Amino acid sequence: MAVVVLTFFICFIAYMWWEAHRNRIVAVELAFSDFPESVRALTIFFISDIHRRKVSQELIEQVKGKADFVIIGGDLTETGVPFSRVRENVKRLKQVGPVYFVWGNNDYETDYHELDALLLQEGVHILDNRAALFESEQGEKVALIGVDDVGKRRARLDIALSDADEEAFRILACHNPKIVHAIRPENRIALVVSGHTHGGQIRLGRFGLYEKGGIKQQNGTTVFVSNGYGTRHLPLRLGAKAEANLITIRRKEGQGR
Repeated sequence: MAVVVLTFFICFIAYMWWEAHRNRIVAVELAFSDFPESVRALTIFFISDIHRRKVSQELIEQVKGKADFVIIGGDLTETGVPFSRVRENVKRLKQVGPVYFVWGNNDYETDYHELDALLLQEGVHILDNRAALFESEQGEKVALIGVDDVGKRRARLDIALSDADEEAFRILACHNPKIVHAIRPENRIALVVSGHTHGGQIRLGRFGLYEKGGIKQQNGTTVFVSNGYGTRHLPLRLGAKAEANLITIRRKEGQGR
């Protein structure tokens, strides 16, 4: 009996390790009636919470040619991760398209000045309470607004919004989804993309430390939270599989979002 129990336990741990190291792309389709007609569609490769993982070339091959740009949704690294690995991860993500980055709480555990320099050397656009603007040939605009980490009290939504065009369709990226509590209807933010929660990482059925990732409506905006690519503390998952995301945003005809 002891051998059976031990075998089951080993197999169970192996399964949890496998769940934590999968290279899974979860596609997300969203439509908004006020999305710029001339843009037609915008696809974002969103990857958050890489932590200690090496970004697999297999993952990159799945999304090459399918995304307009990449958002690293924070926790690119953590204490003890060599910067050589971080650089290699960034280089791989650059194969997909231009890379934008927002800070996560674990990024600040490292020598964040060195991390900042590394990102700049690799041509990554760091959105620390600032915005990037995309404009179609017809002059319609999409603003990608990046807000610094909420948990470290570095989030300045007001400053980030002041950097965004008033007329642009607005997408907000912030590592911690709690940023949604600071959003007001007059901010006109259509979509929030976040990570941080790992979907609870280890869930027992419906129960976990955090909600499972997904889409919801909250505080007058659409919020997407990813389960994330890596793990914190234990390199194991259960009920919240590792993922990265292809988020496609289109125009929806008709009334309302």
